[in-house]
Amino acid sequence: MVKGGTTKNRFKMKNKITIRKIRKSELAFLDDMLYETIYIPEGDEKPSKDVINLPEVAHYIKNFGRAGDLCLVAELNDELVGAIWARLFSKDEPGYGFIDENTPELAMAVRAENRSQGIGKLLMEKMIQKLKEESYKQVSLSVDKQNYASDFYLKCGFEVVESTEDSFTMVKRLN
Repeated sequence: MVKGGTTKNRFKMKNKITIRKIRKSELAFLDDMLYETIYIPEGDEKPSKDVINLPEVAHYIKNFGRAGDLCLVAELNDELVGAIWARLFSKDEPGYGFIDENTPELAMAVRAENRSQGIGKLLMEKMIQKLKEESYKQVSLSVDKQNYASDFYLKCGFEVVESTEDSFTMVKRLN
């Protein structure tokens, strides 16, 4: 038995998943996904969804659609279940995983009930392909050291380039 069902069931699940660009009419979905990106250690209480309105969090999706913004969504049975997006930041308003003004920072989330089904992997593969097509040399992200996703990012080829007490900044070279 494979986590998330049998191999046969996972294959069927992947056949129902569509990865595509987000539509303007779906941008509100990024609010939900941004909230899902916030790592909550097991046993800790989830913060209010208002946390996404804090300036240092909100700038990951505020006015999304500007030059350099890329977003792909995962659709399963006509329902959005995940998203991955990349955004360029300035040194005056950096993201948590800021490297430089030419390196997009990545964020991704899959709804809790849809995790461990290969959706995140598909999103990542398609986004890496898209970033290469856009001629980016690398992509960065920030992840809490305790977050299980840090292992996923390492498996996807990201390398730790900076470590603080609580988090890693990771980079994946694209060339």
